[in-house]
Amino acid sequence: MPIDSMYPKSFASDNHAGVHPTVLEAIAAANHGDAPAYGDDRWTSAFEDRIKEVFGPGAEGFAVLNGAGANMVGLSLVLGRYNSIFCADSAHIVTHETGAAERLLGVKLVTIPTEHGKLRPDDIESRLGVIGNPHEPQPSVVSISQATELGTCYSPDEIAALAETAHAAGLRLHVDGARLANAAAHLDCDLRTITTDAGVDVFSFGGTKNGALAAEAVVILDPSLTPGIPYLRRQSLQLASKMRFVSAQLSALLTDELWRENASHANKMATRLADGIAEMPGVSLAYPVQSNAVFAALPPTVVEALQSRYLFHHWDEPTGVARWMTAFDTTPEHVDDFLADIHKAAAT
Repeated sequence: MPIDSMYPKSFASDNHAGVHPTVLEAIAAANHGDAPAYGDDRWTSAFEDRIKEVFGPGAEGFAVLNGAGANMVGLSLVLGRYNSIFCADSAHIVTHETGAAERLLGVKLVTIPTEHGKLRPDDIESRLGVIGNPHEPQPSVVSISQATELGTCYSPDEIAALAETAHAAGLRLHVDGARLANAAAHLDCDLRTITTDAGVDVFSFGGTKNGALAAEAVVILDPSLTPGIPYLRRQSLQLASKMRFVSAQLSALLTDELWRENASHANKMATRLADGIAEMPGVSLAYPVQSNAVFAALPPTVVEALQSRYLFHHWDEPTGVARWMTAFDTTPEHVDDFLADIHKAAAT
């Protein structure tokens, strides 16, 4: 039986959402006649100009196909064969990319326990003693997720403090921005405030979770990193032949702040969901709700009852924590129906 006939609205991932109508229109508009391949087209040129408008004249944007690929391309720019990456133990590059960094980049991930998924300057400073020791992998980059895998967000000041700490030690700051739009919407700031202005060196801008079909970008803010990316993107299998269709989507999201509209709505639906369980007996929030993710601790019987009707991840079974994600196309009715079923399951 098709999955869409088995379940109502999915709360498993914003990847389950469809494509925003404006993004679909942008794809259709690019689908007229022939155009040069591999990014030598006017849509890609327009996207690259848009990146400069949004992130500053020194920013260079490169369209890629998926989030893991964006991370591997971006990180490969700042790593040598004996280097390591400092990152939170909950980071996507640690938990959900099948060891891609170790396998493809040949480096060590130094995972750091965190509170609510966020690294602090002290976390970095306390691990810098390995620098110069030939028996230890040498740290080259600090990588953070914005928003984090636990749905929390770094403030501009927190990012700037990490950048200052990293740069003082000769390290770069990389941001996995799969949900960068959700973070900026929560913080009520523009995208530049939590990237360019905060001292980030290289980051990914996520489109797929924000209403695109298969479109992400690697954005370079340190000009010394730019020369290698055309080769590394190709080598990493992230250079699309029909690039115009990827670039057109990213341009659509970056035009008139469609990214903000989509992310703000998704965040509001998550807040609506969190508010709806606030006074529910036996149910509690595991982490602050600061983006489009709600992590709730539930009795196993409630999880089992809900998963018979809804798609969502039992994030941490030992603690009973479930993850519920909202998206640009989640409606208040979707949330309210889900809440009614949560109440019903919790009451039995």
